[in-house]
Amino acid sequence: MKIRIKFTKTGHLRFIGHLDVMRYFQKLMRRANVDIRYSEGFSPHQIMSFAQPLGVGDTSEGEYVDIEVLSSGCSEEMIRCLNEKSCPEIQIKNYVRILDETRRSNAMSCVAAADYQILFQKEKPAEEILSSLFSQESILVLRKTKTKEMVADIRPLILDWALKPEGLFVRLATGSAANCKPDALMDAYDALRGLTPQKFAYHFHRLEMYAKKEEQWVPLYQLGETLTPEMLTERVAE
Repeated sequence: MKIRIKFTKTGHLRFIGHLDVMRYFQKLMRRANVDIRYSEGFSPHQIMSFAQPLGVGDTSEGEYVDIEVLSSGCSEEMIRCLNEKSCPEIQIKNYVRILDETRRSNAMSCVAAADYQILFQKEKPAEEILSSLFSQESILVLRKTKTKEMVADIRPLILDWALKPEGLFVRLATGSAANCKPDALMDAYDALRGLTPQKFAYHFHRLEMYAKKEEQWVPLYQLGETLTPEMLTERVAE
């Protein structure tokens, strides 16, 4: 049975990297006595796959990890057990059974967009400059890899935006097919103001991640179903 877990990452734990988050969940599965499936072979490991990694220092209320289990309690029971063994900065929000159990259904491969709330740490957002930025036909940024630098147009990857009292809301293309990070967007905002990138002027908070289904943006947890005690009883009877 494939399970999708939605969780938060807040507080001081925003400073731990993706590999540490993986190790945290491996230990959490053991502490909570989750009947997780292990791979076969000489060095078995828990079958676990995360969606798009979060940047170090960023916070989120919409992170995802997929696991495979041999057996499971109902969603409400599993959320309670996991949260009892977890810390306040990482809390489980949803626990659902994935309906499509093919490989392409895992969170890493199906994520296509993400919502972010961008908080301005040092000054109020310049609404006129933001409007000018998003009205451009192209927004060119410099992307660096381990081997080269390249100029990329991120304007097609900005799917939606709105300036709200709590900060700038953006929906960005995210995933293996196309990926835009919020810090690249804010680098373009700074460039339009004639400034070098202001690395500590913004805080990025991920709100949700989505898959594209029938031309609709669907939160990843909605691709699964909540496990109820009645469903588990029927499964045992079968």
